[in-house]
Amino acid sequence: MSETTTTVLYLNQGGHATLELTRSETVELAENTSGTHWTYAGNQIVQPAQLAETDWETVGTVRIAPAFFAGHQ
Repeated sequence: MSETTTTVLYLNQGGHATLELTRSETVELAENTSGTHWTYAGNQIVQPAQLAETDWETVGTVRIAPAFFAGHQ
């Protein structure tokens, strides 16, 4: 039996990639980019630890996008 995957939209300064990742792969990517990117699941920002606890059968598309900081240069 294969492990359940979900679609991950990974955006960075070079563009974006659409990936099909397992839970552990998605959490690892979210953790590795947490200082510079925000992770969204179900249109809500989540922490990598929250993502690890999400019901993977219903998570839907995960977006990992560059963080926005208002007022910073």
